[in-house]
Amino acid sequence: MNAITVFDTLFHHIEGVSFCVKYWDKKTINYGIDKPAFTIIFKKPEALDEVLTHLSLGFGEAYTRGDIEIEGDIQRALGLLFDPHLKIRPSIRAILHIGWLQLVHKNHLKQARKNISHHYDVSNEFYDQWLGKERIYSCAYFKNEDDDIDTAQENKLDYICRKLLLKPGQTLLDIGCGWGALVLYAAKKYDVKVMGITLSKNQLERARKRAKQEGLSDKVTLELCDYRELATRNVSFDRIVSVGMMEHVGKNHIHEYMAANNKLLKENGVGLLHTIGKMKSGRIDAWMEKYIFPGAYLPEPGELIDGFRDAGLEVYHLENLRPHYALTLKSWVKNFEKNIETIQKLVSPELVRIYRLYLNGCVAAFTYGDINLYQISFCKGYTNQVPVPLTNHYLYV
Repeated sequence: MNAITVFDTLFHHIEGVSFCVKYWDKKTINYGIDKPAFTIIFKKPEALDEVLTHLSLGFGEAYTRGDIEIEGDIQRALGLLFDPHLKIRPSIRAILHIGWLQLVHKNHLKQARKNISHHYDVSNEFYDQWLGKERIYSCAYFKNEDDDIDTAQENKLDYICRKLLLKPGQTLLDIGCGWGALVLYAAKKYDVKVMGITLSKNQLERARKRAKQEGLSDKVTLELCDYRELATRNVSFDRIVSVGMMEHVGKNHIHEYMAANNKLLKENGVGLLHTIGKMKSGRIDAWMEKYIFPGAYLPEPGELIDGFRDAGLEVYHLENLRPHYALTLKSWVKNFEKNIETIQKLVSPELVRIYRLYLNGCVAAFTYGDINLYQISFCKGYTNQVPVPLTNHYLYV
């Protein structure tokens, strides 16, 4: 059975979408009964063979080279990768390759810096083109589906600050502070003293520049520092927050991360963890591991709650914001394509294709896959000792 026949058999079992597949020899096959939502074009036989060797990694690498093209609704096309009928067992060679990647990307102190730099130090100007005015690289909070990305991100910043029960004069630690948006917002709007740590040199440089420009240097401290290093110091905070950083911790370091939170949080203090996760835990997609987020791991809620418990921290609120991340990513994709001419001057053609696939693939994952976005509120001490309101009405102003 040749490769085209194998895929023809698999594609015929897919329901709920009509699409078209074109091959290098001009052969075209339509699936479904309606107008095709998209067309997948295999330009070379090798591309088809790669996909059969390892579905996501093979597809991603062939797309990056231009040996696969997608016309039409790329997000719906990438949703096929999550269809249960399109299951392809990776070859032994592919399994060994992924195992090697996971081994070299383990998040010990030295490698963690390399993993973060690989993604976040591409170029500040590159991220400027599609993240929005505050350069916030995490799920926004949409009060209405038609909110623009900047409004939704400001909603998120305030939502987090309210969940943290911030009061003037308190101290806040932001683990993985990015370009400093939450640090600066909390210092300005809630009159707290904030320390932000990151492993990205580019992010640190931009965040320090903004803090100085906005006259917040007396309220804001920013450092290139790992959470494990900070936990060895004699410092503690009234509040701790981490947004979009837990994904980089790694399965083998979850308890270490939670222990650091316990060490750094004052008694009766409050924290919030904002992280991508899955109902069934697992490492990220193989292509994403290799090209986007080396060393990343998506935890399940049970792993996180066990980690909090074992560290002596109590979880009192958990929320899944999955639909909000799909909307966030769609906004980023829109900005990416709107500013594509500038982006093409900043990075290589290969990186343009990598990020186009990555962003649209993430929309598909949050729409058709099993990826979630959790916000977990926790405290050091029992909730009847911490000033947490009896109801959640304070969150929805």
